[in-house]
Order: sequence, then structure tokens, then C-alpha cells
Amino acid sequence: MKIYWDGKSKNIIGGKIKELRKQHGLTQKALAEKLQLEGHEFSDLTILRIEQGKRFVPDYKVVALADIFGVDPNTLLNNQ
Repeated sequence: MKIYWDGKSKNIIGGKIKELRKQHGLTQKALAEKLQLEGHEFSDLTILRIEQGKRFVPDYKVVALADIFGVDPNTLLNNQ
């Protein structure tokens, strides 16, 4: 599973996460809280860094984010 770019960004899902978060009317803090309630370690700073492409996102966190938004993980990964 390819989850990062080569040098320009540490992940390829940041833009799609931001888009989905806004579509769902969530702040970065609210999204982090939803993920925490599901047992995942996310903070609003983590969400910010993901959206900015400054944070590497392992495949299990891609799956967690996809689950929160009710989309297939490939939906996030195909947003290049």
C-alpha cells in the first residue's frame, strides 16, 4: 500500500482528509476526538499535520480515518 510521496509530502491523504472533514462539518479537534473515542491515538495537532502533509500516516491509521468517514481506504489513497 503506497501511503506517502517522495519528498514533497509525508502522506498522500492530507487533502482528502481535509475535504472529508469539512464535508462532515468537523473541526480538527472534533475529528481527533471521534478517533480517540474509537481507541485511536490522534490529536488535533496530528490532524493538522496530516492535512498539511507533514506527518507520515501508517496504513492502520489510514484505515481508521477511512472508517470514521465511512469510505474505503483506497478512496483516501487515490487522491493524488
